[in-house]
Amino acid sequence: MKIIAKLLAATTAIGMATSAYAADTSLKFGHVGKPGSLFEASVDNFAACVNEAMAGAVEVQTFGSSQLGKDKELLQKLKLGQVDFSLPSSVMSSVDDTFGIFEMPYIIKDRGHMRRVQGAMMDKFQAAANTNGYHIVGLAENGFRNITNNVRPINRPSDLKGIKLRTPNGVWRLKMFQEYGANPTPMAFSDVFTALQTGVIDGQENPYAQIASAKFQEVQKYLSVTGHVYTPAYILMSKKKFDSMDANMQAGLTECANQTQDFTYEKAAELESSLLKVIEDAGVAVNTADKDAFIEASKPIYSQFADEVEGGQDMIDTVLSLGNAS
Repeated sequence: MKIIAKLLAATTAIGMATSAYAADTSLKFGHVGKPGSLFEASVDNFAACVNEAMAGAVEVQTFGSSQLGKDKELLQKLKLGQVDFSLPSSVMSSVDDTFGIFEMPYIIKDRGHMRRVQGAMMDKFQAAANTNGYHIVGLAENGFRNITNNVRPINRPSDLKGIKLRTPNGVWRLKMFQEYGANPTPMAFSDVFTALQTGVIDGQENPYAQIASAKFQEVQKYLSVTGHVYTPAYILMSKKKFDSMDANMQAGLTECANQTQDFTYEKAAELESSLLKVIEDAGVAVNTADKDAFIEASKPIYSQFADEVEGGQDMIDTVLSLGNAS
């Protein structure tokens, strides 16, 4: 009932703003998610919320599968006004080191923990986005990441030695897997299937929703359940675009983003069980990794983040303390 009340309020707020927009106003939302992915479901949910609230006066059009560009290209296109929304995840750590906190292994325990971090630190994340010309309309998620590869099951970090592993474009993910002994290779998500198929890389790491929707199970032998990193996703606009909007429109978009976060968390939890079976049924061998061994091997990454990022230790301490809250 609370969500319905909020959406009714958002509808009223957006309706008050429609006079500032032509009836044929369209806003483009580009993302890298494949059909059936959590990204696609999240973006479609957000678009449906806005489009219903605007009663057709403003339409959010969605473009998945990197149709409008890969993550870094979409970040540039936001600033150029060629795209209105994107849904970056790990790549935000290359925008500002503040977002690198989510690259620390095992720092986020669950979605309840993530909500507490959001409540306590969102001003800090928004300030980092604003400084770089962006505005975070709201949060969704990419999810808890696990490792697939064609060489061997990964039980401990030492099992990664020499494995050519695709990572997103982010310095801390690269450092983490280097510390574990892998040979990490940053690569755009849209290029990963072919690289796995042709043996350019041995493996990759992603949440189940990204693995299954991209059909990596068709070209991978092993899935190791590590849950090594939780990555939020950011419903992102350029600061210039967001600031140019009527205050009521801003409020309506923000409310729809909040509603989408609730939807995304429910959908993600559902997919975690159903998609693991999809991957197993494709013939992929599944093992549960020794998380304690990975946590121990991750300590140097925390130390580097604390030493190299301004306020890094304070961020680590804050996030960890919120993980212990009820």
